[in-house]
Amino acid sequence: METPVPPQPRGSFRVVLQLTRQEKRLDTVLLAALRAQKENLDFANITRTTFKKLFDDSRIQIKGQNARPSSALSKGLTYVDILAK
Repeated sequence: METPVPPQPRGSFRVVLQLTRQEKRLDTVLLAALRAQKENLDFANITRTTFKKLFDDSRIQIKGQNARPSSALSKGLTYVDILAK
């Protein structure tokens, strides 16, 4: 069964996580993915303080819902959107 692709909010940066197993925390997986990607150098060089502020400001979403650093992730595809300021 294919996961439907949710609409991307205007002006946001999308990270697609392909997980081979369930993960207990979004923050560790997302930070690693941001640092590994080459599309947005600001996010590739993000500090932990700035990364935490994205969560504090409710700028990270999964399926249109605000994500928490402790959000668990299921195996498979997850679309994470980082909203513009």
